[in-house]
Amino acid sequence: MTDVTYPLARRRALDPPAEAVELARRGPVHRMVYGDGHRGWLVTGFAAARAVLADPRFSNRPEHMHPPVSGRLGELLRDPEFQAPPGFFLRLDPPDHTRFRKLLTGQFTVRRMKMLEPRIEEIAGGFLDAMQAAGPPADLVEMFALPVPSMVICELLGVPYEDRDRFQRDSKTLLSLHTTADEARAAMRRTLDYMAELVRRKRAEPGDDLLSGLIETGELKDDELAGVAMLLLIAGHETTANMLGLGTYALLTHPDQLAAMRAGPATVDGAVEELLRHLTIVHIGPTRTALEDVELAGRTIKAGDSVTLDLRVANRDPSRFPDGDRLDLTRGSAGHLAFGHGVHQCLGQQLARAEMRIAYPALLRRFPRLRLAVPADDVPMRADMAIYGVHRLPVTW
Repeated sequence: MTDVTYPLARRRALDPPAEAVELARRGPVHRMVYGDGHRGWLVTGFAAARAVLADPRFSNRPEHMHPPVSGRLGELLRDPEFQAPPGFFLRLDPPDHTRFRKLLTGQFTVRRMKMLEPRIEEIAGGFLDAMQAAGPPADLVEMFALPVPSMVICELLGVPYEDRDRFQRDSKTLLSLHTTADEARAAMRRTLDYMAELVRRKRAEPGDDLLSGLIETGELKDDELAGVAMLLLIAGHETTANMLGLGTYALLTHPDQLAAMRAGPATVDGAVEELLRHLTIVHIGPTRTALEDVELAGRTIKAGDSVTLDLRVANRDPSRFPDGDRLDLTRGSAGHLAFGHGVHQCLGQQLARAEMRIAYPALLRRFPRLRLAVPADDVPMRADMAIYGVHRLPVTW
């Protein structure tokens, strides 16, 4: 079996790299050479990816794993201090991970997200008002896709929205595939310092927000609170912002699916799930490392082997989603892996769903003649970022 490298180059804006698609056709698990020369595994099949995410024998701790890509990003992915500052529970295994997860789970329930919907509608409407007043053409990312989830997560956490330029700039630096190690470390330090100062202010003057609530529990140290807040802030706006931007691009380049989205509320929930599945904006990874020998899809994963999951193609596996390369908003897409699976499944998935269920229809109602202002091929895609999407989306109406 020939070793492969992690495929990154996309030839079509909405499709995974052709090399990844071809690998998925050959089978669910492949030998892969990592950025540091480690020989591990690439998983392209849905069932195998789901099994890895659910199996406690695979660790998410950075000191165990190897970088799937080389270069400066690879250096950072090998650095536990960078990957797992205190409170950055994404990179912890149970029981350490469980301690943080339990404190936060109650903050992101379906019921609480339902209670937030009127405020999300108000926020989305406000940015649509501003976009309409400015007139066409407009960059949908700047005017709508980025500010809506940014303001929502700021209000939920208790972060002043007027500080958005600081954290948006640093989060972009942290997610860029071309950032130097020094630039990324500096961006992380600035963000953690900012969050540490915010924690100090919240201790002195608590508010009705998630960060104040976490402080009140007395369960976390200040550096842990800063790390938790950084993780939630970056994940809470970057992922949804890119889904709103890329999802709108997908709709505007698929007129039949745009018509289906406009059909009415009955189709919106399913449409959101299909966009999540089809677009799968996690561009690299996730990666786990076997703590013991594990059988996976007929292969023996040895203890110490890293395993990288290509969710872009796993979410199109025809054994789970027939004709999965086709965008079909009427498809039943429940059970996709866009939010992951198992103990590390995205904590904020219900918030993201609520934002998308509200934002897409609101945008299309406000601008019934919305269309791209440039040829589709001229829209700059985020192939240079760990989270895929569009850098800009010029639209008119």
